Amino acid sequence: MTDYLLLRLYGPLASWGEIAVGESRHSAVQPSRSALLGLLAAALGIERSDDAAQQALTQGYRFGIKLECPGMPLRDYHTVQSGVPARKTHFRSRRQELSADKVGTLLSTREYRCDSLALVAVEALPEAPYSLEQLAEALQRPHFPLYLGRKSCPLALPLAPRRASAATLREVLDETPQGSLLALLERQPEQRWPSPADRRAFRLGQARYYWEDGMNAGMEASFDSWRHDQPLSRRRWQFAPRREWVALQGRDPA
Repeated sequence: MTDYLLLRLYGPLASWGEIAVGESRHSAVQPSRSALLGLLAAALGIERSDDAAQQALTQGYRFGIKLECPGMPLRDYHTVQSGVPARKTHFRSRRQELSADKVGTLLSTREYRCDSLALVAVEALPEAPYSLEQLAEALQRPHFPLYLGRKSCPLALPLAPRRASAATLREVLDETPQGSLLALLERQPEQRWPSPADRRAFRLGQARYYWEDGMNAGMEASFDSWRHDQPLSRRRWQFAPRREWVALQGRDPA
């Protein structure tokens, strides 16, 4: 049996950053490893500049994901003013930058997912700096605000962290009881997910499962892919590639 910490991620907007090239900022459909580690770091109060604590967090946990609803894509067009520094000068604040004699405009597009819903299972490795109980307590009383990939993407529902044990990742994601999301509006937390109203509201269809190397998935992978979301340095925004396994709902457990 393996112990997991289950988290439910839902918001009107989410952005799971992919490789950023030029003015385009793409979003994956499923949460990235860097975003999930950032969520834990924010809850624990770990600063981006604390390289040692960030690295310990990166090496201490693995994530499995059940994507209940991928949501709808949204592309947003951004314009950002940027000051042009004079020769041999450096801006020390945003105010100083905008007061420069010459100001240019940066154009960019950013992608989001609307109404996506994911169930995340956190697995602690032997070298994990915090226990699952400590993570759950921090997520219930976070030190910094929590968001879904970007600061403009707040949570719409509490994460409701809970401990669960199971023989495989699929077992814990599929068989751990979850409450209906829409029933929360009617103060009926005992109603089970997914209710008929949940199915209509979230347009639930085929679920997708994602997991990392070394996890006991309990299912056959449909395919694998490489994601550039393994944090190397938060301060320098450096990330390394990693392999992620993917399974589609309907395949028999291995």
